[in-house]
Amino acid sequence: MGTLLGTSELDDSFWEIVEACLIQADAGVAAAQAIVGDLRAQAAAKGWQDRREALTALGEGLKTRVALAQKDLGSDTRPQVILLVGVNGSGKTTSAAKLANRLTSEGRKVLLAAADTFRAAGAEQLERWAEQLGVPVMRGVEGGDPAAAVYQAIQRAQERSMDVVIIDTSGRMHTSHNLMAELQKIVRVAGKAMPGAPHQTLIVLDATTGQNALTQAEGFAGVVPADGIILAKLDSSSKGGIGLAVVQQLELPICYVGLGEGAGDLVTFDPGAYVDGLLADILAYPTRDDPSARQPARHGG
Repeated sequence: MGTLLGTSELDDSFWEIVEACLIQADAGVAAAQAIVGDLRAQAAAKGWQDRREALTALGEGLKTRVALAQKDLGSDTRPQVILLVGVNGSGKTTSAAKLANRLTSEGRKVLLAAADTFRAAGAEQLERWAEQLGVPVMRGVEGGDPAAAVYQAIQRAQERSMDVVIIDTSGRMHTSHNLMAELQKIVRVAGKAMPGAPHQTLIVLDATTGQNALTQAEGFAGVVPADGIILAKLDSSSKGGIGLAVVQQLELPICYVGLGEGAGDLVTFDPGAYVDGLLADILAYPTRDDPSARQPARHGG
């Protein structure tokens, strides 16, 4: 840190430290190199001499990188079918419940669908959340066809004039061929139950797993038409930079961020708060010796 802020010269050591800090924050080598490469080119073109200029530009550049537009679901689609995918333990079931809580608080009628028919504990967890939130839930037959459970849930939502169906799927490892084939079947069957469904497919990633989360995202995005990311568990135990890596590699927007275990702890992704919180942790952004420096809460929502 002393090397980074001790002089104002934009020398090689400065760029090396910025790149190393991004890598250590789980941004990944490829993303870190691309970010620093773009920043160095910008500094050369504009003739920057002060490191503060570079750090400020780093923050603004990162905010632009992660501020990808989210898919417009349209106001006339009823019910909107939202499919959540991700490995077991990523926070998928909890994220489904938190998303249901957000939507019901906006006045929308939500149906939760437990399509993980192979793991009774997952369906039971979703049922407990549904009871707590006061929303209906449909559970597939244990050991039955997950796609059939999805079809029935969409039909039920149409019959009851629901606004949203949130589908929680199986989370066996993304390297499993059977799981990926199963997810592809769910997508096909959802489209038969309602043309255009699923209207949004979100990959749930555990921010604490670092580069493993990127590998998982690549696996799921390769077999289902993913529309965005829910970055779960983005609290004090997470370095947080994995969000940069996912956006850089997959060009998928981060739609929501999970900041805790409560029903209200799923917030809409705020690029400015995310980048400010990340850089405050790894680079004392803008600088620690600047009394006007803003120090936002870690990975704020």
